[in-house]
Amino acid sequence: MVSAPDILCIGSVLWDIIGRSPQPMPHGADRPGRITRLPGGVAMNIAMALARLGLRPALLTAIGRDAEGEDLLAACAALGLDTGHVHRPEGLATDRYMAVEAAGGLIAAIADAHTLEAAGAAILAPMADGRLGSAARPWAGPVALDGNLTAALLAEIATSPLFAGADLRVAPASPGKAERLEPLLGHAGATLYLNLEEASILCGRPCAGAPEAAARLVAAGARRVLVTDGAGPAADGLAGDGVVVAAPPAVTAVRVTGAGDTFMAAHLAADLAGADRAAALERGLAAAAEHVGGGAPKVAAT
Repeated sequence: MVSAPDILCIGSVLWDIIGRSPQPMPHGADRPGRITRLPGGVAMNIAMALARLGLRPALLTAIGRDAEGEDLLAACAALGLDTGHVHRPEGLATDRYMAVEAAGGLIAAIADAHTLEAAGAAILAPMADGRLGSAARPWAGPVALDGNLTAALLAEIATSPLFAGADLRVAPASPGKAERLEPLLGHAGATLYLNLEEASILCGRPCAGAPEAAARLVAAGARRVLVTDGAGPAADGLAGDGVVVAAPPAVTAVRVTGAGDTFMAAHLAADLAGADRAAALERGLAAAAEHVGGGAPKVAAT
């Protein structure tokens, strides 16, 4: 009998196609570099990091029935991820993300998550039909939820009985999708993982730093918020228990894609293992710094 997963990772699972150059790239520049194709997406990045930390994540997502989808499922299985509940829609292509990075920074990126968006609530069927829970007996464990889902589906999740007992960990996916998370601010079990730009968007005004942003969001009704600010101090704000602040380790940036997801996974794993808030924050920052510096484990390029 297959054991239940330790955590559900819900959202984007796709191919990351990333071009990197060690040189600066002004607009219109053409530079030599490397192009890789790796399993990616917010939910996938978090699941991979959690698996490296010894947890068994299950993916709830949509992957096409095309050749790229078959390759992606095989890559997920090789990484020890539970793909038994993945939705496989007919006639839709596997999603992709394309980015260009140069001199350790992101130049531009395009996320094509049309299949995930088209699938909608179908990806949540295992949480309703008894395989991973039901409305009467909802999933009571941790859930990593990413903001690549549609605004309508995220709003539905905020009040759904399927998530009423979950330890819900939420990432916005990008600043452009941060506003989608507003309905989840009041969820009794939600912890939001944001960068300073995303937190400022949810605050409705610019914030001077992560501690201010975390405090403002908790005052606005959030139960718990983690806010990072690149090389600046990060903060953990918890309703009724103040704001904890820590500085990330200094590191020379080699890559940036996936750093926030790595932070979230490491922090979440430390939290689940019983670490106090300060220790969990420091572990998350250390893991993100290792990733940005190029030292974190990677999947071989294809």
